[in-house]
Amino acid sequence: MFTQAQIEQFKGLKTPFYYYDMNLLRETLKSVQTHGISKGYHVHFAIKANFNREILDVIREAGLGIDCVSGKEIERALEAGFRPEQIAFAGVGKTDEEIQTGLRSGIFSFNCESLQEIEVLNQLAKEEGKQANISIRLNPNVFAKTHKYITTGLNENKFGISTDEIPALFELLPSQSNLKLTGIHFHIGSQIVDLSAFKDLCSRVNEIHNLFKDSGFKLTHINVGGGLGIDYSKPDDHSVPDFKSFFELFDKYLSLDDGQELHFELGRSIVGQCGSLISTVLFTKQGRTTEFAIIDAGMTELIRPALYQAKHHIDVLTSQKPPKIYDVVGPICESSDTFRTAIELPEMTRGDLVAIRSCGAYGQVMSSDYNLRERAPAYYSDRM
Repeated sequence: MFTQAQIEQFKGLKTPFYYYDMNLLRETLKSVQTHGISKGYHVHFAIKANFNREILDVIREAGLGIDCVSGKEIERALEAGFRPEQIAFAGVGKTDEEIQTGLRSGIFSFNCESLQEIEVLNQLAKEEGKQANISIRLNPNVFAKTHKYITTGLNENKFGISTDEIPALFELLPSQSNLKLTGIHFHIGSQIVDLSAFKDLCSRVNEIHNLFKDSGFKLTHINVGGGLGIDYSKPDDHSVPDFKSFFELFDKYLSLDDGQELHFELGRSIVGQCGSLISTVLFTKQGRTTEFAIIDAGMTELIRPALYQAKHHIDVLTSQKPPKIYDVVGPICESSDTFRTAIELPEMTRGDLVAIRSCGAYGQVMSSDYNLRERAPAYYSDRM
């Protein structure tokens, strides 16, 4: 929800642009602190969701660590003031250069996703004269009940080591003298709103953890990933996700050993609701079967609707006219450049401002300059 004063500020800015509500970000982080960090849980922010320095500074101040999936993300985290021991490095395809970045930085853990990666990491660590802490990312074959493109924990997915390979893993690990096994890691998917999926994950983690213990491997931490979703349809009704229920579920169903740490990697749930994409209506036109509202933001600024068929809530900020039915589309020369179809919104005319909500995660970071578009700038509520 935007105030009239904010809307007046928006009118003076060139669109499209990203707008971040920093008060909401801090409120969200306060909930993470209250329901998670206060219990001794370690929460790493998935930097792939949003790597803006202004966002990272607030997240660092709240006491979170970082989850990275590239070498450049490690560098960005360090530049933003995160300590190496706060950084976990996941990713199914780490290059030698990225692994060397992690080794030379002394990060908390490499989350290894294949037997071959373990061998390569061991060799690179030996060449650097270092011993690397590793966590084994395992594929638990748990259905996340989300879109197939953001499901990561099924046998058919590319991520993690299959449980079928655990015997081979146990045979390999003792020979990797430059690696130290410290934990196991899981991540079943993203935008998960049915918490029963996390209950299923806990059951599988407990089973797999027991396999490691029975084979003589003592783990100092368990990393259950992230994936908690947000409410894209009613962002103002649920501006802060239900972290209380989320963390309580792991507290209830996950069995930890004495002194064992529990780590999370949350991204979208922390920053998703604080960001909006502000755009201007360029034209409206009546098609044969629908009326189009053509705005100046496109899939270059928000690719999720084209990529995942995602549906973001849209507010018309400068019209209070009676509603009409629109297809809201962008200017890109692709038919998939469509934000919403058959959506009821106040009647729009050229020059009206609209806000596409819940863009704080996977909005700006996935933007592109396709069609030689200029990159849209970002503005922050506490700096305007």
